[in-house]
Amino acid sequence: MGRHVIVGAGQVGAHLARRLVEQGHEVVVVTRSGSGPDGVERIAADVTDQARLTEVATGADTLYNCVNPPYNRWTQDWPPMASSFLGAAEATGAVLVTLSNLYGYGPVDGPMTEDLPLATTGAKGRVRAKMWEDALAAHKAGRIRMTELRGSDYYGPGSTDAGPVGEVRFVKPLLAGKRVTYLSDPSVPHAWTYLPDVAEALAIAGTDERAWGRPWHVPTGPAVSPLHVAERLCEIAGAPAPRVSALPRPVFNVIGLFNPLVKELRETRYQFDKPFVLDSSAFQSTFGMAPTPMDDALRAIIAARGQRTPAGN
Repeated sequence: MGRHVIVGAGQVGAHLARRLVEQGHEVVVVTRSGSGPDGVERIAADVTDQARLTEVATGADTLYNCVNPPYNRWTQDWPPMASSFLGAAEATGAVLVTLSNLYGYGPVDGPMTEDLPLATTGAKGRVRAKMWEDALAAHKAGRIRMTELRGSDYYGPGSTDAGPVGEVRFVKPLLAGKRVTYLSDPSVPHAWTYLPDVAEALAIAGTDERAWGRPWHVPTGPAVSPLHVAERLCEIAGAPAPRVSALPRPVFNVIGLFNPLVKELRETRYQFDKPFVLDSSAFQSTFGMAPTPMDDALRAIIAARGQRTPAGN
């Protein structure tokens, strides 16, 4: 078994830590505050301090980048963080596994595959594209070993309030019989990536050298509309029929004048205004991992909230 250092203990880092512990690995979780799940070594460190990150990662087989700065600070915070990860990976020899997203592609027609160019012109997408380009250059130069996993919007136990179908703004109110407001047309299909599947894919990528040197899409099920997710969630839970309405574009624009998160969403609003489809067949066929069926994922979400599903659901 190996030694794995995970930077970040949020909605992905915590799932990954628990998965690696289950597999028998030694796990270290690094956060600014020293927080993290039980059963792991927890260390407080500033990820931009390359010397400190290198010290922590010394002796590690794999270093995972699972951090996520505030959405409105990506252009300021990501470059020094990314540089620190590259330096630590080069100094220690640990495989660098970065969790990323789909912003780098920009608007595309049809399913997204890993061979698409990183053609976005958006500021946040360019930040993520530059991180990949720098890491790939270091890998090709023989300075590091690395890979990057890209998923769509997350759902699952422990999802944050930033997720469009996350626990706070979607699951909790729907199960309470309340109306949910979605930021675009709720009938438009969208790819949703299940958090435990993200953790499983990261664990595979960090321990299988076939993953190194290229990007991968996290196994993700067929794109379905948020309205479909809401209907299945409520049906499985025995909750009232869902009420999901769209946030009118003019209202969205006005809220963005006062809400930093909503303001930043203007760059990626395209992802929700038309079908957003992810092709993860490369990872699935290479590593034999399939995405968790959505109904099973929704049952796990409901169970994690301490609720029972009616018999037969």
